[in-house]
Amino acid sequence: MGTIFSRGDHFLVTESKSKNGYAALLSKGEIANASVPTVCNIQCLGELNEGDIVQIEPNGMVNVLYEAQSPHNVLMLTERCNSSCIMCPQPKVAAEQDKTPLNLKLISWMDKKTRSLGLTGGEPTLLGDKLVDILLACKKTLPKTALNLLTNAIRFEDLAYAQKIAAIGHPDLMIDVPLYGATDTEHNEIVGSNSFYKTIRGLYNLAFFRQKIGIRVVIHKANYKRLPQLAEFIYRNFPFVFHIAFMQMEPTGLARKNIEQLWIDPYDYNAELKEAVDSLFDRNMNVSIYNTQLCVLPVSLRKFAKQSISSWKNIYIDECSDCAVRQQCAGFFESSRDLHSTHIKATGADHRAVACLSQKT
Repeated sequence: MGTIFSRGDHFLVTESKSKNGYAALLSKGEIANASVPTVCNIQCLGELNEGDIVQIEPNGMVNVLYEAQSPHNVLMLTERCNSSCIMCPQPKVAAEQDKTPLNLKLISWMDKKTRSLGLTGGEPTLLGDKLVDILLACKKTLPKTALNLLTNAIRFEDLAYAQKIAAIGHPDLMIDVPLYGATDTEHNEIVGSNSFYKTIRGLYNLAFFRQKIGIRVVIHKANYKRLPQLAEFIYRNFPFVFHIAFMQMEPTGLARKNIEQLWIDPYDYNAELKEAVDSLFDRNMNVSIYNTQLCVLPVSLRKFAKQSISSWKNIYIDECSDCAVRQQCAGFFESSRDLHSTHIKATGADHRAVACLSQKT
């Protein structure tokens, strides 16, 4: 499916009838003698909507690459990376087929009303000038779509490359960069490379060209104790950043592999998180808490919590069924179903006004 002009670029979703001219057929029933690739007996076709973009694998698996009605669409630009973060939810690969032609096609098919689009990896800047092509295509085809580029900023230590990205002049591009420690030792041990100062130079180069920059901090056992020091480091060295996000860890990929080294109940780092968030907020910096359940946070921090988990991997567990603030809560990653705080509990109606008001602050 896609917002395109030729039947040959469309997939037809049907009960059981075959029609000519489509690229493929997706059916709830059986279709005999179909002349195009066909996947039958799909039970969840009702989850697809007009304008969604799907991919059919040779084995019949149907992958949804874009959901027209979702605010959380993402393009995977590459699975290669120049870091080896110990909690990475998307482990890198050494070699891959270039995804750029497919991604350019996806951009051309997306609804012009798409509100936001994430550009992620791997490390997107490893594409070099192909990342420029992606950004230019977004600017031309999706001019009203906010872009969020996730990058470790190592490549942006090259001033010329930072200038090349800035010269695109995208009207709504946010470049989010992970920073995990206030010293090179702390950060480098987590990212698995000697890249701390390269990232720092990348941040300054992006700032030099007046790019909108965010900093993201994934919290785990290896760095939670020094969150206040990291917040102080960010304030003193990067007062120009647009946003800082403190993020609960997604327990999948390398994070799951290294879980003994990384896991701490999010409730148990509330003191450090509160000190870090308060110190930035009190200095008029824009700070948020991502991926975290409202019932785990002290009431004073709930106003910073955002519904940040992508809809396709967002769940709520049984304890959430009767919660008065479920609609305002981030919920959980699917991978957190069996690994989450022991302090999860339904919040009663007497706390609803406080939580809802906080969300609108």
